[in-house]
Amino acid sequence: MKRVTRMTMGQHFAELRGRILWTLLVFIVALCAGWYVSPYLQELLAGPLLHVWPDGALLYTGLADGLMIRFSLSVLFGIFITTPFALWQIWRYVAPGLHRRERNIMWPILIASPILFLLGAAFAFYILFPFVFGFFIELNQNSPVPSVLLPAATDYLAFSIGMLKVFGIAFQLPLVLVLLNRVGILSRARAVKMRRYIIVLIVTVAAILTPPDVVSQILLALPMWALFEISILFMHDDENK
Repeated sequence: MKRVTRMTMGQHFAELRGRILWTLLVFIVALCAGWYVSPYLQELLAGPLLHVWPDGALLYTGLADGLMIRFSLSVLFGIFITTPFALWQIWRYVAPGLHRRERNIMWPILIASPILFLLGAAFAFYILFPFVFGFFIELNQNSPVPSVLLPAATDYLAFSIGMLKVFGIAFQLPLVLVLLNRVGILSRARAVKMRRYIIVLIVTVAAILTPPDVVSQILLALPMWALFEISILFMHDDENK
């Protein structure tokens, strides 16, 4: 029989402090590395725009724009690298206090969540961005009055990074639904009955989170709908149990 070692409150706080300090150390190292990686990240993020606008250029409106962009990308790189390590530290801290069933539920979620986030960001980067940027450029270049298109670098990066986050978070829908099912809140039969309302909610959320053009709204709503249908396949119908 496995012996369970109980920790005092002080030992719990000491362990928590150690895990937080290790996470902060990893973030600082990743932040420093991000300072050197940030120019390549900026070039990568500008790729979809310059691909549909070969003669285009981004405008720096202030002397400190270059510094702020590089620092912001460094912080994002640090967060991106540190998040899996932080999730692992959280898991190691809370796992001993969970029952086997709870561990069996949470462990796959911790693995699938970053994967789905990356899939959502990749979908936005490779599929949404070419459509949206092409639409905006054509709209501005066909302006009825003389105009010069010079998007600010800070605005462009804020927009593109924001859309990557939106799609990454939106792709977490299957995890939310499956988790609600596993804890007994939402059964498969009830999810099927709510399908029409879920679809309306998905379309509404897509209209709010994306730019005001139909293409980007559809490109967010369709994968979310598909993810909802996929989620149903992994849900259990235990209303009669």
